[in-house]
Amino acid sequence: MASFTLHGIPVSRGIAIGRAHLLTPAALDVKHYLVSVEQVEAEVKRLQDAIAEVHRNLQELWTDLPKDAPTELGAFIDVHALILSDPMISEAPLDIIRARHYNAEWALVTQIDELSSQFDEIEDPYLRERKHDIQQVAERVLKVLMGTALSVPPVLSSEDGYAPQMVVVAHDISPADMLAFRDRGGESRSFIGFVTDVGGQNSHTAIVARSLDIPAAVGMSQASRLIEQDDWVIVDGDAGVVICNPSPLVLEQYRARQAALTKARKRLLKLKKTPAVTKDGTAIKLMANIELPDDCPHALDAGATGIGLFRSEFLFMGRGAPGLTIPDEDEQFEQYRRAVVAMKGRPVTIRTLDVGADKPLDPTEHTALNPALGLRAIRYCLAEPQLFLTQLRAILRASCFGKVRILFPMLAHAFEIDQTLNILEQAKAQLREQNIKFDEAVEVGAMIEIPAAALALPMFVRRMNFLSIGTNDLIQYTLAIDRVDYEVAHLYDPLHPAILQLIGMTIAAGQKAGIDVAVCGEMAGDIKLTRLLLGMGLREFSMHPAQLLAVKQEILNADLAQIAPRMRRIMRSMEPSEILEAVEQLQLT
Repeated sequence: MASFTLHGIPVSRGIAIGRAHLLTPAALDVKHYLVSVEQVEAEVKRLQDAIAEVHRNLQELWTDLPKDAPTELGAFIDVHALILSDPMISEAPLDIIRARHYNAEWALVTQIDELSSQFDEIEDPYLRERKHDIQQVAERVLKVLMGTALSVPPVLSSEDGYAPQMVVVAHDISPADMLAFRDRGGESRSFIGFVTDVGGQNSHTAIVARSLDIPAAVGMSQASRLIEQDDWVIVDGDAGVVICNPSPLVLEQYRARQAALTKARKRLLKLKKTPAVTKDGTAIKLMANIELPDDCPHALDAGATGIGLFRSEFLFMGRGAPGLTIPDEDEQFEQYRRAVVAMKGRPVTIRTLDVGADKPLDPTEHTALNPALGLRAIRYCLAEPQLFLTQLRAILRASCFGKVRILFPMLAHAFEIDQTLNILEQAKAQLREQNIKFDEAVEVGAMIEIPAAALALPMFVRRMNFLSIGTNDLIQYTLAIDRVDYEVAHLYDPLHPAILQLIGMTIAAGQKAGIDVAVCGEMAGDIKLTRLLLGMGLREFSMHPAQLLAVKQEILNADLAQIAPRMRRIMRSMEPSEILEAVEQLQLT
């Protein structure tokens, strides 16, 4: 068997070594034929019955979720159920059967292909990734129509003394199927890695893999065609590399790395209650990013000192679709209150609604030609003042249950800041009139994620209590690239001189004004950049809970007195090779 290496996108850290288990998409086996006029309604009913069965299956999955299942899994199962209920899925294929006399499978695939082509035209990476959710839902319906089911093989005996483990290789895999594989593995953890042809950093496969702490690599393009059933596979989740049929020497090297990683993770657990303080005694705040209130226990388990980013849009996603209603004030209040209470007095930073043309509440609505630059985030909220006012009232009401901070995304203009703060004052005035308690001194902050904001910091520090740098969008907007577009993904560079200058300026402006500055993007959780950010003056990091302990270890081993002299060379350099070499040298200090 020939050995070969595939390169994709790293989405979940760690190393997995096992036999390949291939999932074949049902769509590849779909037959195309016409049904007679007399059989049309019977074919319609066949598709309706299949959709109803998938609804039941999803409900059973949701009901049977284990207590230790990540919150994201339940949320994504809900999303799939909403997609299945959408008329574009539940009704449009029926119209195709009636109009064109296609068989049920053909009609469904035809409609999904049409929807997928529409999603391909969307520029926003998060929303474009939702195409795969639609395809995953269709895949479940097709399997019911065709009488097939998820193929999860039994655990086999080991031939070489190692535990029998398998790596799932697929064109794409749904969060629900990922859970099915994990549960079927039981205590033996038989399924220990995932490889997919499609997907990016924002795909649900990636998000759930990180939540389950399972090594995964996505965007492999041809993996499911090149890798054969039962091939030996190594998944290097740190590098986004998959090695098929490795030589004995390579296999031995990776097993040694895997064992070392396992020991290192066990050591990290001992740091949970250790304060994040550098060698020279500088205290650092380590916060967690969450999507839903149920994520708070994971944040506390990782030793987070608060929530640095509560992505409130996850409460709204899919709720704007036909027949559904967005969360009202009481529902929002209850969710925010739950998060605040769960954090037991630690600060909770709630980012206001970050949806719009790029992430519409209704995924079927018209999308702007250039959504990333369109009516989104704070622009959307200012254009929908009643919706914005409702959310602000709900957040304020939750503020009397603990420390709450409000974070506004994508601000760029002084008039946007002033309008935003005026609406916040309206919300406060309304609550006062109703004798509803809230924290009168609630702190407000701005996301610095547009280059214009980083270049006009004085107008922010005069009006805001804190700043939070969203490095994902800041890099994307500054370098004019889509980080999940495979053709330009190599241009996504957090160490680009312009990025470092913008981050450095923001931190310095915050220090001069005496206000807190945090980083809540992917850079905050990258241990290769921890000492760099410390040297730039960053004292508050916010990241996924799974990354927190590794970053804490870097902080504990860092000496700011030794880092400071090296920072001058990095910040003055305009040569990428010099910067990379200097950052690597920081790891040795």
